[in-house]
Amino acid sequence: MLNFWEKLKAKAEPIIALAPMAGFTDMAFRQICSSYGADVVYAEMASAAALFYADDKNDNGTMDLLKWEAKKEGKYVVQLFGSQPEHFATAARLVTEKIQPHGLDINFGCPVGKIIKQGAGADLMQNLPRARAVIEAVLANSSLPLSIKIRAASGSVSAVNFLESLADLPIAAVMIHGRSLSQGFSGEIDFSLVNKIRPFFKGVILINGGIVDLNSAQQALALSGADGLGLARGALSRPWLFQEIKENKKIIYSLEDVITLMYRHASLLVELKGEAALLEWRKQSCWYVQALPGASQLRSRLVQVSTIADLKNIFLDYGFNY
Repeated sequence: MLNFWEKLKAKAEPIIALAPMAGFTDMAFRQICSSYGADVVYAEMASAAALFYADDKNDNGTMDLLKWEAKKEGKYVVQLFGSQPEHFATAARLVTEKIQPHGLDINFGCPVGKIIKQGAGADLMQNLPRARAVIEAVLANSSLPLSIKIRAASGSVSAVNFLESLADLPIAAVMIHGRSLSQGFSGEIDFSLVNKIRPFFKGVILINGGIVDLNSAQQALALSGADGLGLARGALSRPWLFQEIKENKKIIYSLEDVITLMYRHASLLVELKGEAALLEWRKQSCWYVQALPGASQLRSRLVQVSTIADLKNIFLDYGFNY
């Protein structure tokens, strides 16, 4: 039986996914992106160690982070990070049983210092024996399709080296950030990676990195020949990018359109988490307004929002009454 990745690929259309982003891809934003046509949505990175040490009496909140609503989200994937195979074994089992997402994912690409110091993320990509042990631990403890997220290279290990070493394992999909660990989030993206890894990897391949608008999305698909795209920061400022790619046309959002979307997002977040969650949403609001006239002034007010009433007052000053 085909897994959901294979079913999406069989549609012969590019698979468009919301890539995992810590602090951003919570339930509210996943629902927003799903409403614009995201085929697959990833949770924020979840710590395998936190899940390993959590129990019913001493839950550290990680399971709450992973809750989702099936009717309002695309195919839902939980991404795990860490460095210990035994942690991943327990985490995979717990998430499969209690969260029941469509798939699991392992992060081998995060470049953030505090993740690297744990031997996780892109650092784990450099350790081929341990990376393999982690993948095998997840496969042994879950029947869900497994995907992985990697970079073009981490240290001396390239994406080709990495996937060649795992060619015998049943990995369903890979999302490749086309920049190396040393590049971080800037510099040229290696679109040739997709063709280089095809001989070693038969699953779904998504390209990620530098996709900020319809033009860059079209370019990434054309140059890479990937099965689809993983949208990250480009989706933060314009979640309607999923719709643009699906319909192959540019969509112009006016100031009113953006503000309406911002209010919708904030209201949904408050509904799901309470008004305290607006403190998290402040950084998201800065992405929404970055291309708007008077963005600096609006941003300086949005980063002080604590309640929906605060937000309504700001928008009222712009002539919009919610």
